[in-house]
Amino acid sequence: MLLKDEDSKMFEDVYTHVKESAEKLGSSGAALFITHNDKIVTESYFGKQSNTKHARDVKADTQFHIASVRKSYIGFAAAYAIHNGYFSVDDPIRGFVEDSYLSAYEEVTIRHLLTHTHGLIKADGKLVSEYKPGESWAYRGPSIELLTRIIKKTTGKSVADIVKEHVIEPFGFKSTEWLKMSQPHSKIANTIRDKDNIFWTETDVVDGSGMNMYVSAKDLAFWGYLHLTEGKWGGKQIIPREIIQMATSIQTPDPSLPIHKNGFLWFVKDTNHTFNQIGDIVPKGSYQLLGYTNVALLIIPEENVVAVRMFNRFGSTEGYDYLQDIRSFGDTVYKCPIKDCRTQ
Repeated sequence: MLLKDEDSKMFEDVYTHVKESAEKLGSSGAALFITHNDKIVTESYFGKQSNTKHARDVKADTQFHIASVRKSYIGFAAAYAIHNGYFSVDDPIRGFVEDSYLSAYEEVTIRHLLTHTHGLIKADGKLVSEYKPGESWAYRGPSIELLTRIIKKTTGKSVADIVKEHVIEPFGFKSTEWLKMSQPHSKIANTIRDKDNIFWTETDVVDGSGMNMYVSAKDLAFWGYLHLTEGKWGGKQIIPREIIQMATSIQTPDPSLPIHKNGFLWFVKDTNHTFNQIGDIVPKGSYQLLGYTNVALLIIPEENVVAVRMFNRFGSTEGYDYLQDIRSFGDTVYKCPIKDCRTQ
């Protein structure tokens, strides 16, 4: 179990970074939660859950829309299914799906879906192959829909079922859930967005397939901590170590290709390149997920650090360089344990 360290101000530069980013983005509220050497060293909440007049303050139980960071839970469900023999990472997906796009699925495997190397893309309402699976990388949506379908078909459980049974309930996570977006929720940070943003979707489906997952900063950091400890909690192995290792180690089919490297949907630091989302000085072996709400979960095993930042802004403001900002966030997190970022 993590211990609270009330006196640590080692990560003050990260706090400043997150506050400045929140202002640039136009977020009404934000949160920062950092663990270091098995202690909670930073837990900060600021702003309001919305821009309305009597909005609730952002608090420890405030849940943020985590967008693509939810893929860490989908990756976990896939690793769970593989670990328990429901399918193998290099199984062709054609054996698990029955629809009109079978020709596009030729040579696509579970591994390709998990590492964004599948080559599938929607064009004119149809699913087609953009490149030969495994030979390039592209961040496309079809893989998530396919993965959640395959997991449900093979295990008989939805992603949400698996996560609830093996994560939420065993660890007592009270603020981790998929929510019906048509219903009001008092502890939810309202997601600020442009009305014409084409990437925004709403759903009442709560099986883990949709972009409607809301998590508190604390729960998300503890989820990251479970990855850092490879499934241990309070000194006990709760999640099989092999599941976490599978999800967070490089699984890209050809690691020699000059492309992003992924575990099971996690971005894993290998080398620096133009579109890398992990900071330049963050060491190899670190891994991260970034959401379109600018939420981020970063794990740096070399420094025993887990860092979570939460915003309630879907997309970004004009002139905001999200890649530069997320790299800078990671670099700032990494530097603090080394140089001690306390205000002198």
